[in-house]
Amino acid sequence: MTTLICGSIAYDTIMVFRDQFKNHILPEQIHILNVAFLVPDMRREFGGCAGNIAYNLKLLGGEPLIMATVGEDSGLYMQRLKKLGLPTQHVREIPDAYTAQAFITTDLDDNQITAFHPGAMNFSQSNHIADAQGVTLGIVSPDGRDGMLQHAREFADAGIPFVFDPGQGLPMFGGDELMQFLKIADYCTVNDYEAKLLTERTGRSLGQLAEEVKALIVTLGGNGSHIYSGGHRLDIPCVKPEAVVDPTGCGDAYRAGLLYGITQGWEWTKTGQLASLMGSLKIAQRGGQNHKHSRTDIDAAYRAAFGSAL
Repeated sequence: MTTLICGSIAYDTIMVFRDQFKNHILPEQIHILNVAFLVPDMRREFGGCAGNIAYNLKLLGGEPLIMATVGEDSGLYMQRLKKLGLPTQHVREIPDAYTAQAFITTDLDDNQITAFHPGAMNFSQSNHIADAQGVTLGIVSPDGRDGMLQHAREFADAGIPFVFDPGQGLPMFGGDELMQFLKIADYCTVNDYEAKLLTERTGRSLGQLAEEVKALIVTLGGNGSHIYSGGHRLDIPCVKPEAVVDPTGCGDAYRAGLLYGITQGWEWTKTGQLASLMGSLKIAQRGGQNHKHSRTDIDAAYRAAFGSAL
């Protein structure tokens, strides 16, 4: 059962400033800000929502199919996808563009200054859902604005159930547009901040929004998650991780668990528990795609956390 994952492919360049920003940014001089930070520690990670979700779904034994746009600098990422056994026929290269990338500088207080270049993401509408064959489930994750709108409509027109996952792209849409997404989507997943923004922009409560979809999932970080479905709210506990190293990509790992559970036809408690576990396994490693758990590892971790077989 192929799951079509529409979203971003991105490089994340992460730099560590071995001091505190507050020692170098003077509030009274903020209007003429001109600072430079020496960053001896730097690493480059493979990221983007589509890449991260597909990576985790592959770990579970799912059949992810990525639909994304990349730039002319995507060679290393494309090699990685092929090495992982992730199909690339719907990853389109955009001429004269860079692959989306974030440049993140972190200080010793875990404050971050981020510059994000969307690059080829802005052309995501050049991909079409109808070009992918054998798809039984989809997800519309953060991507170019036009692409997100188009792919949602195309999923609905094709009769393919899909998850609306606005993520950091949510602020791009007004209340009416968000309601249109919810009216044609089958599922919606947001974090707690995005949930508040969603209710503010639509003027509706979470309970009312949940009536538009089969399930509305709200993640709460270390406090677990809530799944609103059928007029009820399920409280899914957080799985205690082996270590808390890096939250980057945890939401994407959670979403992979959701997608897997939906394709398997599981009830929401089991689906949410797997999703919670996937986020926990990811947070113990740096980057969005550096955890390397086998399906046997995941099965054992699920049994340890919930006392039953996956």
